[in-house]
Amino acid sequence: MPLFANTPAEKMTEPYPRRWWALLVLCLSLLIVVMANTSLVVAAPDLTQDLGLSSSDLQWVIDGYTVPYAALMLVLGAIGDKYSRRGALILGLLIFAAGSVMGGLVDETGLVITARAIMGVGAAVVMPATLSLLVAIFPRAERAKAITAWSATSGLAIAAGPVAAGWLLQDHAWGSTFLMNVPIAVLGVVGALVLVPPSKAKGMGRIDYVGGLLSIASVGSLVYATIEGPHFGWGTGPITAAVVAGLSLAAFIVWELRHPNPMLNVRKFKERPFSGSMLAVLFFFFGTFGSIYYSTQFLQFVLGYDALETGIRLLPLAGAVFVGAAVTGKLAPKLGVKLMVGTGMAIGTAGVFLLTQIESGSTYTDFLAPLLLLGFAIGLSLSPATDTIMGAFPESELGVGGGANDTALELGCALGIAVLGSLLATSYKDKLTELVGGHLPAAAMDTAKDSVGGGIAVAEQVALNPQGGAQQAQALLGAVHESFAHSIAHTSLIGGIIMAAGTLIVIAVLPGRKRVAKHRQEQTDGTARQTETVGAA
Repeated sequence: MPLFANTPAEKMTEPYPRRWWALLVLCLSLLIVVMANTSLVVAAPDLTQDLGLSSSDLQWVIDGYTVPYAALMLVLGAIGDKYSRRGALILGLLIFAAGSVMGGLVDETGLVITARAIMGVGAAVVMPATLSLLVAIFPRAERAKAITAWSATSGLAIAAGPVAAGWLLQDHAWGSTFLMNVPIAVLGVVGALVLVPPSKAKGMGRIDYVGGLLSIASVGSLVYATIEGPHFGWGTGPITAAVVAGLSLAAFIVWELRHPNPMLNVRKFKERPFSGSMLAVLFFFFGTFGSIYYSTQFLQFVLGYDALETGIRLLPLAGAVFVGAAVTGKLAPKLGVKLMVGTGMAIGTAGVFLLTQIESGSTYTDFLAPLLLLGFAIGLSLSPATDTIMGAFPESELGVGGGANDTALELGCALGIAVLGSLLATSYKDKLTELVGGHLPAAAMDTAKDSVGGGIAVAEQVALNPQGGAQQAQALLGAVHESFAHSIAHTSLIGGIIMAAGTLIVIAVLPGRKRVAKHRQEQTDGTARQTETVGAA
């Protein structure tokens, strides 16, 4: 009996019979790509101690993954469209696995960052391939449900990464958090060969590589400047990157408007459903990932939970994602994208604002409601927005559509962690300086102000002093905890205001349900006319 996966999706007259099994493979592939970011957060203390990382080193161990991941998705999505979406998925998983093996075996900072960059390249191939294959395999009537499952997997990965990494770190070194990706990637490759049908765009012209290079330069430079500038100062490097990003973006827009077969048809941003959904993904992940980033630090450094305990306490967020996904699956067809996305963003904004109540005496229960609201908001908003974005692209550009969606998502995450993380660090330094003043030697004070982990480390050293060290250490530790709690509350206020503004912008841009239906009908009629013209020719 021949495997269904040997028949190209484009040649099937009936829906692909193994499509739900294929979706499982796509979600599994997505899972490890997202877990690669969240799992490293809980492994950061072990990495820092073992490799002697500075704050700059640690930032680039984390973000060495983000820059190629965000910059390459659009181009690699187009290449997958032209040559093979399934082939792109398999190749991306293999690259990802290779980077994971390297990261798990090396013990030098530069090599760990290189391994993370290789993983980021693999992720940039995998992410758009999962979405383009999903849309190619599923008929329109089932596509929203499939995208809901895809979106819910992202929420699951947020909690699954720390849980899996925390469990491994109980008995193994930090390298195990890299190596755990390898068997999952191998399983994904086998699953893709057996269950996912081959797929590529029909009648796709030459790839616009100039536009692709300009997109890489603009997004990559923007992400680099966003990471480096707020954290380490706006020196020559970040300023140069910001200028390159602006010039490259302008050149990209001009080139794409004039090119007969552009990498990304920028005129799509005139379509309110598309542009509104892209903004929703960007703003939403700006606020949610930034909030999760510093909430996780509070659980570890202030409340003293280890990696596994922290991961377990993020599980309610994953559960709330599934509840939100179930709700949006039922209500989105009836109420429309605008109401579902707007409501989800408003709920997420409320979750961020709740974090303004965090104090030095706060416990896990004070984080539970914000985590539940953020998880429910992810489940409620992400799948309708993603479905709208993918619906704006024809069959020949599904990889580009997936790349556009995922670039907005990853850019939002990078901006959220960088901008809100920078505000967090500045607020923490100012408050700690106010509380501690000149009671510490300059070198120790600099270390304590660098991060909450640095402050705790200094307090541990002070405690070793036999002459009143314990009392001084307790006072310093209290000041560190109070400063970090203050910085979370202050940063959450600013993050919530940005989220609220983004919510209002998205609600203003997204059209109502009737306009969306009319727009989709116009797209369908246009596609039918194009098909008739080709047939007549």
